[in-house]
Amino acid sequence: MAKREVDAYFAAQPEPQRKLLKEMRKIILEIEPDLKQVISYGIPAFKLDKDVVCGLAARKNGCSFYPFSGSVLEALRADLKDFSQTKSALHFDKPLSKTLVRKLMNQRQVQIMVKKKRK
Repeated sequence: MAKREVDAYFAAQPEPQRKLLKEMRKIILEIEPDLKQVISYGIPAFKLDKDVVCGLAARKNGCSFYPFSGSVLEALRADLKDFSQTKSALHFDKPLSKTLVRKLMNQRQVQIMVKKKRK
């Protein structure tokens, strides 16, 4: 059911955002095929077990990548210096490289593992 909701979100977006979101989903699932597609906080997101690894959203002039952690983008500041961003979102108007997406997702997954060990 959740994948259908993600598909519906994508379908409701104008071009070129729709194509860009689909390309980014493909990259994310190539990196981590076991991720489940869900809607979280109103945007398409990708979960491993119960934890959200990342999310995507359309915006007026492109799309945003959400690592669902306020410290992921800061940790990769040098890699992201050429991108517009907020504390919680990386903005883009062409697909992010697979290498960069992998770094973002790995940083988030490390945070998730550390959090689980503390419990």
